[in-house]
Amino acid sequence: METNRRQFLKAVPALAATPAFLAAGQVEKAAPFPLSCNQYSWITFYARDGKDWSANPDASLADFASTGLKAYEPAFNNAGEVTKLLPLLKKYQLLMPSVYVNTSLHDAGEAGKSIESVLSIAEALKPANTKIIVTNPNPIKWGSAENKSDAQLAEQAKNMDRLGAELKKRGMTLAYHTHDVELRAAAREFHHMLLATDPKNVSLCLDVHWVYRGAGNSQVALFDIVKLYGKRITELHIRQSKGEIWQETFGEGDIDYPRLVSSLHAIGIKPHLVLEQCLEKTSPKTMNATEAHKKDMVEVKRVFGV
Repeated sequence: METNRRQFLKAVPALAATPAFLAAGQVEKAAPFPLSCNQYSWITFYARDGKDWSANPDASLADFASTGLKAYEPAFNNAGEVTKLLPLLKKYQLLMPSVYVNTSLHDAGEAGKSIESVLSIAEALKPANTKIIVTNPNPIKWGSAENKSDAQLAEQAKNMDRLGAELKKRGMTLAYHTHDVELRAAAREFHHMLLATDPKNVSLCLDVHWVYRGAGNSQVALFDIVKLYGKRITELHIRQSKGEIWQETFGEGDIDYPRLVSSLHAIGIKPHLVLEQCLEKTSPKTMNATEAHKKDMVEVKRVFGV
């Protein structure tokens, strides 16, 4: 599952939207964005029902908007996708505080082109007033157990800091995201990306469940990471499991979200909240995407007090 989002990015045109304000290192002072939802969760719900989320963007976004959600986090491969989809987002009055992009930053030969691509996407996003760009740098090879070398990690951190500095000039925040791969080998990739980059240039999109799962389903590890890097958290990706299986809706389960809310509140952090209650093969099947996301909104607002 850790590579599915990237695979979808290659195969599926993204959907987009509009406003907000945030700067790295100033999250605690920023007004919270509207509760948002990532496109990937919708892709998984549609796929389970034998439907293609990207086949009819107009109908898909109508479905999304019918839940009452006001903000959307899409994934983009290139600037052309942004330009093409902005009118639809305007039609459904959806905001786009954040977007997700792929990057390849561990190889000096690829990094320059990858950074240029993200910056072109950033330029195209100006009419939408998007403020957070989330990235999870590509692994060496899809599905491979190979870890990046020390030299590759150093190169990746250098390029991530460079990208973050360029986005900052454009009034945007770069947020580092992980799946489970980055938590392998004593979480060396995860820690180096944060320790070798300037907090002014690189913030953290804490994907709560991927950190939990990547650490062997450990809340100890999850909350240690919050203690270490909590002040760099710009955004949360929110997902819950029961018995280590992703559920259809957010609620009580393996991860103590009320504790997470208290931990962030204690350090004055108000991150952008993004629903990403995805499905996997063993997830329950009792409702469709619209029903599930309506339930998610109620519970997230209760737990996070938004």
